[in-house]
Amino acid sequence: MIKVDENGFYGQFGGAFIPEMLYPNIEELRENYEAIMATPAFRQEFDSLLKDYVGRPTPLFLAQRLSEKYGAKIYLKREDLCHTGAHKINNTVGQIILAKKLNKKRIIAETGAGQHGVATATVCALMGMECTVYMGAVDMERQKPNVERMRILGAKVVPANSGSKTLKDATNEAMRQWINNPVDTHYIIGSVVGPHPYPEMVARFQSVISEEMKWQLQEKEGRENPDLVIACVGGGSNAAGSFYHYYNEPSVRLIAVEAAGMGITSGRSAATTTLGKPGILHGSKTLLMQTDDGQVVEPHSISAGLDYPGIGPVHAHLFDSGRGEFVAVEDEHAMQSGIEVSRLEGIIPAIESAHAFSALNQIHYEPTDVIVINLSGRGDKDLETYIKWGNY
Repeated sequence: MIKVDENGFYGQFGGAFIPEMLYPNIEELRENYEAIMATPAFRQEFDSLLKDYVGRPTPLFLAQRLSEKYGAKIYLKREDLCHTGAHKINNTVGQIILAKKLNKKRIIAETGAGQHGVATATVCALMGMECTVYMGAVDMERQKPNVERMRILGAKVVPANSGSKTLKDATNEAMRQWINNPVDTHYIIGSVVGPHPYPEMVARFQSVISEEMKWQLQEKEGRENPDLVIACVGGGSNAAGSFYHYYNEPSVRLIAVEAAGMGITSGRSAATTTLGKPGILHGSKTLLMQTDDGQVVEPHSISAGLDYPGIGPVHAHLFDSGRGEFVAVEDEHAMQSGIEVSRLEGIIPAIESAHAFSALNQIHYEPTDVIVINLSGRGDKDLETYIKWGNY
């Protein structure tokens, strides 16, 4: 049974390991978020915005040419067709409504690939709230279009210049800012990471993905459950949403795809379940890559959204319990898969999503299997990376 307990733990992973100054913020959120989410007014506003603003439900598309090549029935959950181009908007819509109900005036966020930053800037513009997004200086260079999108939407984008200047460091900066502005500020965390209740709250906002998958499969296949669900994992929000309604369906294989970077043994990787061990990162106990004395190892991935040294506690528990199957895909193979999907299906995937497609080359499945791959984002933001890679 995969379920979070009252203290925010999935098995041995989770919880809230936070500085004393953050305690009031987290307690306020923990004490109120479930009650607010349960109100008819919240549900009505959330559902209405998902339908009329985000564009849900997103299609479940039978990828016929991909299916022919790989010898199984492969469906794509088209989160790339959400407003802003990725699944991230599902969570930011939920959290901005929550922030409004908590009378917050200002929003901060972290971002890696920029999609969460764009989604946060988008809902802040929609609701007329001040927005500051922290982004690693390296990621700002490789995701320039998203930086400009955030600025056009009215957000202030602040570079994180410490460490590897990527997602981990942007998260550090956002948390410091929250500690310094605890009363009027809400931190919209973009993944299933951070202190409780964030991992569970974000997973619930993203669970609309698997909720739709169930009735869409019923329509198309006469059954709610696929044989496999495949999703990429950095922190893991799209995977948490894709897996959510299948956690306790043992017949459904949950395939989580991490970034192996330049190779698992290269020293330039983000394959947390292979290289990591339990520790505390950004307010929760989870699996993370660290040295023997507990220092975080800098991750690497060609994909800015997977360039993170840990995973969310729910995914750490899926790995630890054996409920999830974890594979790691190298940069080169992910890029090849991104081009392949573009050529076979006319869809340029985000490089994060390309990792999920590449897992088809590493896992065993039967010709009769129904596979759903969560296409978590579109590749517009990654065109410069595709161009620099150039092998097409």
